[in-house]
Amino acid sequence: MQANRSKNTSPELRVRAALRAAGLTGYRLHWKAAPGRPDVCFPGRRVAIQINGCFWHRCPFCGPSRPKTHPEFWEAKFSRNRERDERNARLMLEAGWTLLVVWECQLKRDRFESTMARLVAEVRAAGEGRLPAHVLDVGAPPVWRLRARRSRRRRRS
Repeated sequence: MQANRSKNTSPELRVRAALRAAGLTGYRLHWKAAPGRPDVCFPGRRVAIQINGCFWHRCPFCGPSRPKTHPEFWEAKFSRNRERDERNARLMLEAGWTLLVVWECQLKRDRFESTMARLVAEVRAAGEGRLPAHVLDVGAPPVWRLRARRSRRRRRS
């Protein structure tokens, strides 16, 4: 696990490049003053972007695989990661920040443009003060699509 980076990952770099291309500059990276040290912070807008890897944070949309060896260790590790994410989101809301969560699977080629368009729109809307503090999964598929995918999985088993 030593080779797995926590900062400047390829999904994070792609999001930052798209933010710059959209003209959204002035953000801070892993800012210590923000609760939970999110990946990208816009202090003036009180908006934070957390870019989650599907494997480590257990994406609810793509269902990443689980390691076969040492299942107790991995379940405890994933549980701690989820608890930390929930705690950080709660701290962000209590401090009045808007937290935008982007999942790695939503940054794939076919979904990247739509995900980034929504992310840029949310950052701009929060910067204008139109939205109260909230947590939003940016690029998440509609609920009806998730239900259909789950029912197909049940039929196969």
